[in-house]
Amino acid sequence: MAKNLVIVESPAKAKTIGKILGRNYKVAASVGHVRDLPKSTLGIDVEDNFKPKYINIRGKGPIINELRKEGKNADKIYLATDPDREGEAISWHLAHILKIDPTEKVRVEFNEITKDAVKNAIKNPRALDFGLIDAQQARRILDRLVGYKISPLLWKKIRKGLSAGRVQSVATKLICDREEEIDNFVPKEYWSIKAFLEAYEEEFEADFIGRLVGEKEEKIELKTKTQVDKVISSLDRENFRVQDIKKGTRRRNPYAPYTTSTLQQDASKKLGFNTKKTMSIAQQLYEGIDIKGEGTIGLITYMRTDSTRISQVAIDGAKEFICREYGKEYSNGGRQYGKSKKEAQDAHEAVRPTGFTRCPKDIKESLSRDQYRLYELIWNRFIGSQMAQAKYDTLSINILSNDNLFRASGSRLVFPGFLRVYTTSDEEKKDIEIPNLNIGDVLKVNDILPKQHFTQPPARFTEASLIKTLEEIGVGRPSTYAPTIGTILARNYVILDNKSFYPTELGILVNELLSEYFGQIINEEFTAELEEKLDGVAEGKFAWESVVDDFYGDFHNFLLIAEKEIDKIEIKDEVTDEICEKCGRNMVIKSGRYGKFLACPGYPECKNTKPILDKIGVKCPLCDGEIIRKKSKRGRTFYGCTNYPKCNFVSWDEPLEEVCPKCNSYMTIKRNKSGNIIRCSNKDCGYTKKEDKNA
Repeated sequence: MAKNLVIVESPAKAKTIGKILGRNYKVAASVGHVRDLPKSTLGIDVEDNFKPKYINIRGKGPIINELRKEGKNADKIYLATDPDREGEAISWHLAHILKIDPTEKVRVEFNEITKDAVKNAIKNPRALDFGLIDAQQARRILDRLVGYKISPLLWKKIRKGLSAGRVQSVATKLICDREEEIDNFVPKEYWSIKAFLEAYEEEFEADFIGRLVGEKEEKIELKTKTQVDKVISSLDRENFRVQDIKKGTRRRNPYAPYTTSTLQQDASKKLGFNTKKTMSIAQQLYEGIDIKGEGTIGLITYMRTDSTRISQVAIDGAKEFICREYGKEYSNGGRQYGKSKKEAQDAHEAVRPTGFTRCPKDIKESLSRDQYRLYELIWNRFIGSQMAQAKYDTLSINILSNDNLFRASGSRLVFPGFLRVYTTSDEEKKDIEIPNLNIGDVLKVNDILPKQHFTQPPARFTEASLIKTLEEIGVGRPSTYAPTIGTILARNYVILDNKSFYPTELGILVNELLSEYFGQIINEEFTAELEEKLDGVAEGKFAWESVVDDFYGDFHNFLLIAEKEIDKIEIKDEVTDEICEKCGRNMVIKSGRYGKFLACPGYPECKNTKPILDKIGVKCPLCDGEIIRKKSKRGRTFYGCTNYPKCNFVSWDEPLEEVCPKCNSYMTIKRNKSGNIIRCSNKDCGYTKKEDKNA
């Protein structure tokens, strides 16, 4: 029988730590929270200083009994839940059910699951931190008050199944407000003029471009074609003369290592991962992967953090690795990054690899494809953060033609520095080469190209930009971003189409109602201020009861007014052209637990329902059916026939009506930013063509 019991949240984490600690330790998993507020009632006594009523979570009885049994037989119990507020609260609840004195030193905390980190934590246990516990408790009670008080109001006034929340409602509001900005946006016309130039003395593979910037030293704004025609008519094509040449250098600093939000943003942009997938894979990397030749080990530090700080051990290790692998000139000497922002809790380190010599390519065969891609991203970002600046030679040339000033700018990467391991789309652009010129040189004009532009509305939020905005305004915390996005999608307040968020009619309606009656508490500023107060609770500056009481006074008054003034709102179902084959009515679109579907409006007399087919307007190449867009179990898009299973047509590539001119097979299209690639579905044929992206 093991002498010591260590309790963590997940079985995977328990398995990894068990191998590290050996036979004298029994490592068990609580599988998340063991106690919480009851689901069926509010569970908070608002008359008794907001005292919460915690109960054992239904279904956790066998786990709790097993933990109690193991606890009785152990000489020492260690609570090793995650190193954040939620983890501290889980340890507190575990201490309650195991009858452990919360002032006893039983709490162990580590930021990475490695041999040294785990064993050092076991040697240095501490008492539970009631600042962190109270902050989590205050957040839970606030969210329960909002959710359990406003949600029934939405059910009563709109329909069942809706919800509201401090963070989710602000996220929905941001998306709705952005859509309103887009709808109200009035584009403004403007023009640009490019001159395609060439030096008489040299031959170049590509044109050298100068852009009109003004008249002599004054900047010019071209708003109409009349202005453009006037400028072009004033140009002397035979006298484009170099007026000034400026040579210089530019340096680009490395990026700080990842916080939770920057990891989620980069994984979205670079890997196409949604926030839920990113956090799920990061959890796997943190809890431990069986690495060939090493055994099971945590590959990254704790993935829920708002800090860019790095331990000195990590800085020294990275410096040694970089100097050895890339050369001393590639090291920045070991850089420490401070808080990512003023409001950051800075509880523990940035997200980084636990071993710097554990290069992604060396352990690739031990990882799944997605684990490898995310680990490589984290490893590259951290190693890059400890590398030298990138250096560029820059050249800026002013060119005059009858007082019209054109400018050509170029740069050339002369020392990659951190770009050896980590790049973004900005740095991936090719160098812009400009010929060696002298002041007074006359340039040959190959072409003058005016171009009309229109100002663009603000872009819709993507997962990455929404997380970035929530973080910038101080709403939510690292652990809340993924569940917040999941909730507003599940409630059908927003939809995600082509990676952009669009508010639904329901989302707009709920947002308008909440903004009108609860606008003073469900908004960016108030929610951010409340987050700061919760941080103050964690630091011991405020009592959690006073923070909740300050919130509840106004909230309760708003609730009474809303109950009295809001009338029942009827949301009419969207009518479709699809005819119910059982009764002949036009079917309507309804939303259910698993998304939208078609239903007969004659319910309950007619209970006919059917799925909504995402038709792409292409006939099936094998039968008289139509091609529809579908999703695989892993979320990948593929194409099939409406007559399945009678017709077994399936394709990963999007089919076209067009047929191949060589073999008469159907064609497929692959869309990308640079242009659409159309190719024959018959691999033996090989016919392909590329069309402009605007075609």
